[in-house]
Amino acid sequence: MTRKKKRKSKKGISNLTNTILSILKKERNKSFNYKQIAAIIGVNDASSRNQIIKTLARLAAKQEIEQVDRGKFKAIVTAEYYSGILDLSAKGNGYVISDDFEEDVFIASNNINKALDGDEVEFYAYKRRKRGKLEGEITNILSRAKTEYVGTIQIQDNKNFAFVIPDSIKMYKDIFVPINKIKKAEDGDKVLVKLADWPEKADSPYGKIIKVLGKPGEHSTEIHSILAEYGLPHEFPYEVEEYANNLDISITEEELKKRRDMRKDLTFTIDPKDAKDFDDALSFKVLENGLFEIGIHIADVSHYVKPDTILDDEAYERATSIYLVDRVVPMLPERLSNGACSLRPHEEKYTFSAVFKMNEKAEIKGQWFGRTVTYSDARFAYEEAQAIIENNPTVTLSAVEASQIDTEIPQDVSLTGQVYQTQPEIAEAVLVLDRLAKIMRRKRMGEGAISFDKVEVKFNLDEEANPTGVFFKTSKDANKLIEEFMLLANRKVSEFIGKQQPKKTFVYRVHDEPDESKLAQLQTIVGRFGHKLNFKDKNTIASSLNNLLKDVVGKKEQNLVDTLAVRTMAKAEYTTQNIGHYGLAFNYYSHFTSPIRRYPDVMAHRLLQHYLDGGKSANEEIYEEKCRHSSDMENLATKAERDSIKYMQIRFMQDHQDQEFQGVISGVTDWGIYVEISSNKCEGMVSVRDLTDDTYYFDQDYYAMMGKNTHKMYQLGDEVIVKVKSTDLVKKHLDFYMIGKAE
Repeated sequence: MTRKKKRKSKKGISNLTNTILSILKKERNKSFNYKQIAAIIGVNDASSRNQIIKTLARLAAKQEIEQVDRGKFKAIVTAEYYSGILDLSAKGNGYVISDDFEEDVFIASNNINKALDGDEVEFYAYKRRKRGKLEGEITNILSRAKTEYVGTIQIQDNKNFAFVIPDSIKMYKDIFVPINKIKKAEDGDKVLVKLADWPEKADSPYGKIIKVLGKPGEHSTEIHSILAEYGLPHEFPYEVEEYANNLDISITEEELKKRRDMRKDLTFTIDPKDAKDFDDALSFKVLENGLFEIGIHIADVSHYVKPDTILDDEAYERATSIYLVDRVVPMLPERLSNGACSLRPHEEKYTFSAVFKMNEKAEIKGQWFGRTVTYSDARFAYEEAQAIIENNPTVTLSAVEASQIDTEIPQDVSLTGQVYQTQPEIAEAVLVLDRLAKIMRRKRMGEGAISFDKVEVKFNLDEEANPTGVFFKTSKDANKLIEEFMLLANRKVSEFIGKQQPKKTFVYRVHDEPDESKLAQLQTIVGRFGHKLNFKDKNTIASSLNNLLKDVVGKKEQNLVDTLAVRTMAKAEYTTQNIGHYGLAFNYYSHFTSPIRRYPDVMAHRLLQHYLDGGKSANEEIYEEKCRHSSDMENLATKAERDSIKYMQIRFMQDHQDQEFQGVISGVTDWGIYVEISSNKCEGMVSVRDLTDDTYYFDQDYYAMMGKNTHKMYQLGDEVIVKVKSTDLVKKHLDFYMIGKAE
């Protein structure tokens, strides 16, 4: 890519009037003379200066600008200015989301004025001529959302400079890099570039290479690129690892005296079979009065991660662990996450616990919160716990012979038969907990909770992280058992503090009610499949959404409807201002149960102990800022996780070039049709340019691509046959040819 020098027009400076107005509006509180404007534009000849002087006089005479001092001019502010966040599309247009307007404000590409996606911007708004909708122009950039981008470097032939072509389709300009700032990058390398400046007269922003990521297409390069794109780390600084390695992680008599000793209570963990850290455990005991005492024990991370240490600073900056398809990027160093804070079997550990006394109806008759020490008697995989539940649904263990059970247990679940034979009390506990969990879940659903049991796509990977197969992860009874007791602890901890008077600052996990316009869109789409929603009130919305999600199970539209239903929901977030959790139907809810992987849980532990010790309410403003940061980092981690899945799907499809697949249309836009393959959930696009049997146009009302002559229609939810056209790991594109509708 060669940078072209701008020629100076013999007729004068191009678009001078708009250029001067733009300069004055951008700095509307400052005044400028002709010399300052000439310097900004980058001209210094007498002819150009004369043009600027004449244009300033003409604009002042028309009262578009004002002369505030001899030879000094300012913009006349006739519009009211607002602020908001810019959301750019791949086409270069965008919308500003602002609290000052109910609808988003459209910004045409020629009015973006060097703002980038996610930037906080200042703008003024006006009604669009055609449809009367709001349109705006960006007048100032208040803060950049990001200054680092991943892309491919192209070093120019003369070797004096380079350009970085960003991976992000929302970054509409290549980044100019002087040759002395390429940091040993070679032509074609994937790099991380930092924006340094964007001069007024420059077409492209200037930057410098801060990291060479590797060769495009290589697995490690692409994974590190995903993390770098969102500013996420992939390793710990040496001093943080060293700090963690020097911590005293022994169980001491002095510390034991400060804790409730629950080491003799029957305790076990239930986790995925490939889990490396176990941050929660359950204990179970039958009391003399017939009640059950159930403990939800959480790794006491806050015992080791102290405020104002480099370990805490690093954990706060990360705010969350990141789960990519082939690895976990942990929030805490391994010595804590997989060691001291992992509730491994047959080890004593410091824990923070919520202990409940419950009856057979899952009614809570007593509760206790505090620091404990526990001993895990056993570790279960979900599959093992599920085998116990499925093979003993109604009778007690003593009535079942272990030999009968063994014949029905999957071969890869080798411990379950041993549990029945050598640890019958644990099997009994699992059955009782499963029964109580089902009662709690039924009650929660009856109170308006929404059941999102979306299918998760997982990959079988070989030793070199190549995808060898795809499988779908679904939530079974064992998963739901753990989920219900974790929800119970989160809810009750939040309720315990939230109901205290005077009000105490706490970290809540909140979820607002769904957006009415998005619900209306959902009704339009699902109506095409014969489904109906009831929007009468909060409870009917929840029940009809649950019925919808239940009705589509196993049908062609299931994944599409699941995805669209999730999109109607507001995003859950962290805040000190409690508004309840709509999706769970809880008036109080927090995150307490995963401090190994979520910083808000660490904050919840600290605050709970502070209040148990009789402390005063913590500084709300400080914690609200920490909540905002945690929500932002969670959002970035989610995007990185989705990108890694998309990347692995494309790697998987590389071995299926030119093969045909049946799929469902999952999206329709004016540039193409998105299709999700039914057998593996990989999503790709059929470009409108590749629909060659007719001239097609996008019909927004029907969410369909329509043929002008044949009237053939490809609509959201249609079953179709597609063939793999191409796979691009670098751009993360999967392209299909449309074969036609499925029979």
